[in-house]
Amino acid sequence: MSSGNDSQPQTLTKPALGEKEAAELVDRVFGLKVSWIRSLPSYDDQNFHVHVSAEGADEYVLKITNSEDSQEPDLIEAQTQAMMFLSAEGFPSATPYLTKDGNIMSLESGDTRPGSKKYMVRLLTYLPGTPVAKIATNAQILYEIGKLAASVDKVLSEKFQHPSVKSLHRGQFIWNLANVPLLDQYIYALGQNKYRAVVEQVIEQFKGKVIPKLSSFRACINHGDLNDHNILVDSSSASLENPRYRVSGILDFSDMSYGYYVFEVAIAIMYMMIESPDPLSVGGHILAGFESVVPLTAEERGALFLLVSGRFAQSLVIAAHTALLYPENKEYLTITAKTGWKHLMTMFEVGQEAVEKTWFETAQAYMHHAPA
Repeated sequence: MSSGNDSQPQTLTKPALGEKEAAELVDRVFGLKVSWIRSLPSYDDQNFHVHVSAEGADEYVLKITNSEDSQEPDLIEAQTQAMMFLSAEGFPSATPYLTKDGNIMSLESGDTRPGSKKYMVRLLTYLPGTPVAKIATNAQILYEIGKLAASVDKVLSEKFQHPSVKSLHRGQFIWNLANVPLLDQYIYALGQNKYRAVVEQVIEQFKGKVIPKLSSFRACINHGDLNDHNILVDSSSASLENPRYRVSGILDFSDMSYGYYVFEVAIAIMYMMIESPDPLSVGGHILAGFESVVPLTAEERGALFLLVSGRFAQSLVIAAHTALLYPENKEYLTITAKTGWKHLMTMFEVGQEAVEKTWFETAQAYMHHAPA
């Protein structure tokens, strides 16, 4: 859910191509004839599911990046190269179909009018599977998601090398978890209510207790947005009562940036809480999966509660702000808010000590018996 490469989410322009224009774009840029196309929901880019009449893989996602991020070709290059690298390392990540000129992306005008905005265009392989948001999560898939989060960050940080990788140092990027204090300038969008008071509390505690400790956390490259719509799964089990899931796709690398290992596990916990009927229990299973690959230090563990709360605050505040600017996309923009506010309030009512006790005891139980 990216919003530009600075702290100004209001400056982006979301592309608004029709299906016919998008099909023509696929033909002109990639040399493929579209047989079927439909729009996919998105935050600030524009995505289309595309069937083409060609041999081999015939399903793709046409990704048209918003005007602001399109001015950062090195950043999009780094994200795309990371996807290709992960795919080569055996992760279920999309890869780009090259343009007619042999490039992984192309800067194209939104329309033929003079001075029209330009958007970066890519055609990515379509990954099969069901978004986690549409299944009833169980302990097994939550553990797998935690393990995935750690594995992706670890392999990117230890092995991914490309000249464009320096562009992932995104100091003022509004979605980087270190930048919770930047929410001060958008909090007006919440109005005056009990929710705002909790978010203000999160921001102040974050400034006082998390920011001073950042230098003690272990740095890495974060995917940054392992939410319940960006992880696809399929079921490898015949049992409907207790399905076993495996991750079949990792989507949307537009929030990639340099951060810290503990950021990734906090982000995954927060988003997996959204759809869960028992949200406070989620964190322990994800933490156990994550720590099977990258065990957290005591200081990293100690920050987890405020990092999860900070991600709730980011998601809720930025969505409220962006929905004021783009009311026509309000339903998608505020998808997290439907249950997000309830979960954040519950976390603060229950309190840090009790929430951490639940998470850490659940994670500890995995030490005595590996997941089934």
